[in-house]
Amino acid sequence: MEKADQSAQQGETSLARLRGVGPQMQRRLAQLGIHSIADLLFHLPLRYQDRSRCVPIAELRPEDEALVEGEVVGSEIVSGRRRSLRVYLEDQGARLLLRFFYFSANQAERLRPGLRLRCFGAVRLGPGYQLEMVHPEYRSLEGPAPLADNLTPIYPTTEGLQQGSWRNLTDQALGWLGQEPEAVTDWLPVEVHADPGLPGLREALMLLHRPPRDTAWEELLAGSHPARQRLVLEELLAHQLSLRRMRKQRQQFAAPPLAGSGALCQRLLAQLPFRLTGAQQRVLGEISGDLQRDQPMLRLLQGDVGSGKTVVAALAALQAVEAEHQVALMAPTELLAEQHLGRLRDWLVPLGVVPAWLTGRHKGQERARVLQAILAGEARVVVGTHALFQAELRFHNLGLVIVDEQHRFGVHQRLQLREKGAVDGRVPHQLIMTATPIPRTLAMSAYADLDLSVIDQRPPGRQPVTTVAVPDSRREEVIARVREACGRGRQAYWVCTLVEESEVLQCQAAEDTAQRLAESLPGLRVGRVHGRLKPAEREAVMAEFVANRLELLVATTVIEVGVDVPNASLMVIENPERLGLAQLHQLRGRVGRGEAASHCVLLFHPPLSEQAKTRLAILRDTDDGFVIAQKDLELRGPGEVLGTRQTGAMQFRIADLGRDQALLARAQRLADEILERFPERAGPLIERWVGRGGDYARV
Repeated sequence: MEKADQSAQQGETSLARLRGVGPQMQRRLAQLGIHSIADLLFHLPLRYQDRSRCVPIAELRPEDEALVEGEVVGSEIVSGRRRSLRVYLEDQGARLLLRFFYFSANQAERLRPGLRLRCFGAVRLGPGYQLEMVHPEYRSLEGPAPLADNLTPIYPTTEGLQQGSWRNLTDQALGWLGQEPEAVTDWLPVEVHADPGLPGLREALMLLHRPPRDTAWEELLAGSHPARQRLVLEELLAHQLSLRRMRKQRQQFAAPPLAGSGALCQRLLAQLPFRLTGAQQRVLGEISGDLQRDQPMLRLLQGDVGSGKTVVAALAALQAVEAEHQVALMAPTELLAEQHLGRLRDWLVPLGVVPAWLTGRHKGQERARVLQAILAGEARVVVGTHALFQAELRFHNLGLVIVDEQHRFGVHQRLQLREKGAVDGRVPHQLIMTATPIPRTLAMSAYADLDLSVIDQRPPGRQPVTTVAVPDSRREEVIARVREACGRGRQAYWVCTLVEESEVLQCQAAEDTAQRLAESLPGLRVGRVHGRLKPAEREAVMAEFVANRLELLVATTVIEVGVDVPNASLMVIENPERLGLAQLHQLRGRVGRGEAASHCVLLFHPPLSEQAKTRLAILRDTDDGFVIAQKDLELRGPGEVLGTRQTGAMQFRIADLGRDQALLARAQRLADEILERFPERAGPLIERWVGRGGDYARV
């Protein structure tokens, strides 16, 4: 109960002071991070019910959630497919059916005609177009009974804790807050927060737990009520303070200054068949400047699909090599790591720099040889996957870590790689790349401790991709389109997806689809790529496709990132409704990489949900990754966009970065002012809202 001890030190009162809270209840509350009465007060309702007025039965409509009163005028137990107790409630001539599928004999006996009930539940249209409530909450009335003065809160819960228990606990906690107004400290100094539009902390908590019946219902539902915004502001502020603290901690480390003559970089630029865009040159200048400092770079490099991040990373790597330091480039999948390896070999081997390659499949003498070359410093650039984390791998003088598709790695994995280069208090520089553009709102909040570089310009010759959505009933038309494109000398992708997460089923779908397409397209050379192929087989198929010895490549989503075939101009994605916006945009980015007009066909299976329709419409309307990222944020929320559901990274309790964007700039200003004038308040705010999650942005 270390967290409970910390809370007690801050004057927060133990839950044991509340009636009905024994060891078992404390264990249940601890599952939700509640260790003190103050924690309980910051466990806010998800939504509210209006039990402050009775609705006449005659005014009920399907899908209403309402409180009603009436007299039982009949009841019966009905047998059939599902045995049920039916109770008929009447109010001023209008009737409502109460239906119970789970009931006791005693309950059936009590609910007899003449009994007056007050019921709350969801109204639906039952058989025979009769309005009914299924398993409503109810109580019998002996006489007039007062109605609630407040809207009824509904709390996030866990097994064994019913809503009645939550209301009992929070009633007690609010009573404690009323008796001891200073018991929950308002850490926002009046000097920096004076705002007539937002209430104080105590007032905000009281209102959100027990909103008066006349509280603006729409504002509560939308999360825009001033009381909620007051707490949202505090939570955003706590995250900003946490990120600033991390940035300060990072500045306490030293890093090796990586400054060379620039000769290798100039030789690479001279041999490239293209010129860097203005955006690439700007970003390269930012990175180069960071690498020459004696403080560790921690820079996030964003760029849309095909914007040219890899060549920027290669030039950064050469700067480290010139300064006689090693570089590690880590990718989340073997296929993407292989793509990086191939590019780097093409660019660096002519310069006398041979990249090493390390993945989990390297075994025995081959593995030992690579590990020895890395330890001796002979391998100056090392490309790999999660194998780079392994304990037996040691670097000679690691100066730069490049992490691609960073959101696919957990926080601790990235920390492990950084620690491998820690020598005499110095840590390597880090360049973190993503081809999934992150909305500015999210970057301001989730990556406020990172420096941000954005490649916001397309290389010359990159064509926009025309996107259409087609039902799978028109599959034959789509196959004909593939035949036509390949007949003109172009190449095509056909991507298979399944609902199941099983890699085996995904791969079998690709095998079956490849066979059917080969039968439908005689004369076309069809290849297939999926995760169950041996690496050598997969590499051979990809090499055939790159060399234009295959016209059609059938694949699972393993080709989402890294594959670069300029001659491919058509992408077919089956069941796109099963993928997120960002993943669909990544897949679509495999075409449009050459000079030919390119197309993406989204072959969906109707009927589509409303959200799926919205996603496909967004993809049809734009191919701007930053616009798509913003829409993805609005649809899925920050946890999904950042991949933090899996990594345990940044989680907001009540803030919503899509909804609360307007408060972000204010939270940043408050953070700066508190650190300057009231630094002692930063720790308690971080502890209240972020807790031990405060390490989420360490990379």
